[in-house]
Amino acid sequence: MNNLTKRIISAIAYVAIMIYGVYHSIESFHILFISIGIICLFEMIKIRKSESTLTFYGFLPYIYIIMPFTLIHFIDPYLISIILILSWCFDTFAFFIGVKFGKHKILPSVSPKKSWEGFLGGLIFTVLIFKFLILDMLSSIKMIDKSNKLIETIQYKLNNEPLHQIFTQEENVYIGILILSITATTGDFIASYYKRQAGVKDSSNLIPGHGGMIDRMDSFLITIPIIYILSLSI
Repeated sequence: MNNLTKRIISAIAYVAIMIYGVYHSIESFHILFISIGIICLFEMIKIRKSESTLTFYGFLPYIYIIMPFTLIHFIDPYLISIILILSWCFDTFAFFIGVKFGKHKILPSVSPKKSWEGFLGGLIFTVLIFKFLILDMLSSIKMIDKSNKLIETIQYKLNNEPLHQIFTQEENVYIGILILSITATTGDFIASYYKRQAGVKDSSNLIPGHGGMIDRMDSFLITIPIIYILSLSI
């Protein structure tokens, strides 16, 4: 089995587990992210095993892991599902466009593969997908299956909860995706910085073809605290 096949199979399994965990029940949502948080924490401990944790700087990598996986339990699972989809869209298109067209590196000393072309490509395609696919799907979702309780719950939240309303208004899409793109890229850079310090390419080999759990969740780790702060201000 070649690396591309491994990546595809692993990605499908990863997405399926994430979607099931988020949507099945509130209990599965909490169990999912408690489990992922513990895995990420152990991966960071392994990466930083030769570094002292007795200083603020030494403990900062663990705050980077602990904070989002604590705050996520206070954010609505349905909003988290939208953030996950957008993060996956941004990461995917930023990667492929960066590989194909990336010439101007953002911070090559930390992550040599990240380029401005990839960032802009990921941003543009994520906006387009959200605008022409996700928004249309959410606006017409009641027509699909009115008897589905999950659909009814999503529709209710979109119509009645302030954060959902703000997040799904078309005029707010652009700034929302821009913020997500910046936080996703920042999270990726932070993870890359700690891995580079440790002299490793991936946080672990847990997910075949993708590396460790931190490698899959890094773009999410700064986004979550920002979303939580926004939810407090609304």
